[in-house]
Amino acid sequence: QVQLVESGGGLVELGGSLRLSCAASGAIFRINTMGWYRQGPGKERELVASIASDGRTNYADFVEGRFTISRDNAHNTVDLQMNSLKPEDTAVYYCHSNIKNNFYQNFDYWGRGTQVTVST
Repeated sequence: QVQLVESGGGLVELGGSLRLSCAASGAIFRINTMGWYRQGPGKERELVASIASDGRTNYADFVEGRFTISRDNAHNTVDLQMNSLKPEDTAVYYCHSNIKNNFYQNFDYWGRGTQVTVST
């Protein structure tokens, strides 16, 4: 089994910052892409940012340079530093990873989500 566990969500004021962290553990052979998605109230889940095993990053247009994704391959973690937060960033943020497990099968794994709320 593979687990993704997020931490770091919470309540922050307009313009504030939060750092989300996600740790992958379990029967991992190799981690491919890691990333963060979010789902706001009444909205579909959408990609926020992703990072490949070689460090290449991809950001959603709405990020506009405010967020930075990073990963630590030695510890199987991915972080999302979020600055200049806006009320529209309020959502449940989910960690995602495409992982080859110890049975050499590639699967998409998800964390349970962490709530981020930005107040005005």
